[in-house]
Amino acid sequence: MAPGTDMSPHCTVLDGGCCKESVSAMETENHHETSDNSSQAKAAKPPRMRHCISHAMLAGTIELESTAGIVGLKSPSGETSGFLPVFRSGSCSEMGPKPYMEDEYICVDNLREHLGAAPNFPSPGAFYGVFDGHGGIDAAAFTRKNILKFIVEDSHFPVRVKRAIRNAFVKADHALADAKSLDSTSGTTALTALILERTILIANAGDSRAVLGKRGRAIELSKDHKPNCTSEKLRIEKLGGVIYDGYLNGQLSVARALGDWHMKGPKGSVCPLSSEPELEEIDLTEEDEFLIMGCDGLWDVMSSQCAVTIVRKELMLHNDPERCSRELVREALKRNTCDNLTVVVVCFSPDPPPRIEIPRSQRRRSISAEGLDLLKGVLSSNV
Repeated sequence: MAPGTDMSPHCTVLDGGCCKESVSAMETENHHETSDNSSQAKAAKPPRMRHCISHAMLAGTIELESTAGIVGLKSPSGETSGFLPVFRSGSCSEMGPKPYMEDEYICVDNLREHLGAAPNFPSPGAFYGVFDGHGGIDAAAFTRKNILKFIVEDSHFPVRVKRAIRNAFVKADHALADAKSLDSTSGTTALTALILERTILIANAGDSRAVLGKRGRAIELSKDHKPNCTSEKLRIEKLGGVIYDGYLNGQLSVARALGDWHMKGPKGSVCPLSSEPELEEIDLTEEDEFLIMGCDGLWDVMSSQCAVTIVRKELMLHNDPERCSRELVREALKRNTCDNLTVVVVCFSPDPPPRIEIPRSQRRRSISAEGLDLLKGVLSSNV
């Protein structure tokens, strides 16, 4: 894993218990392309620990929701007709217990400004990414530097954004095979979030994870591509791959990654180790408060709901996404994570999350006459 790039300024810790949790075959081309709509954002770079911040906007409704870990939540259309987010991001990257850093990340809070795009470019727009490298930092550093450029320069952008993102992942993967200056055995997972107006498109290849905080509830927007995951295992075995003790071909602990060309066949061939990203698209609403993107060093020791609970509590204290990302890293280190740690927290409003009010029960409680007499007897006998 290794450093990234920040496009904004400003991250804290919580004591207390929390919880824990964690592919898919390609959808048909037509299905992915019909729902394409709009565009992207800018990069970030960290020291041992690094951070970043920016601006966004939301109004609030107070509602308590109780289930966590739902993938692919679609908000009812019409529910948020004039809502536009304001983006603020904070990041933290730490080497952790490993002897070297292979993580990279990027934070772009103002995509139009970052790209120098025309005034008619979708706004607000933002772009974020977390890249968990292995076998050296080359693949992660290259992907961080080029993935956004590959997306916006694709001929399908911004009309068919999903196709542009898929093409960009393939282009980055092939470029890693062709680059003579890079180690061809280096690889990286790739998790990106492209936000255009209020539509967010998550693309994931690997075991990093994106989690939406929705009024205190954790909504997972990506799936961890582990070799033992049922859908990934079926795909791998169908293509002639094998899984030994949770490792693809006994070598790699992820089922999807860019690079790793020592494990792949000729370019264009289908192989067990896939660079195909899994996409998830949602429309943000006033209830969507923030997004957490983290490498597996975080999720190995913390559940999605726990991370959302920590970030929400921290935002209510200081409203600083960078301090929130730093707190998640600290908490993961306290829980003895064995990996590099990189976390990006993106807020969709300039204001802290509102308190969640739990309505008091309207039911009146009373005591029967017999119960009252019994109570009086007990009290009088104790006098």
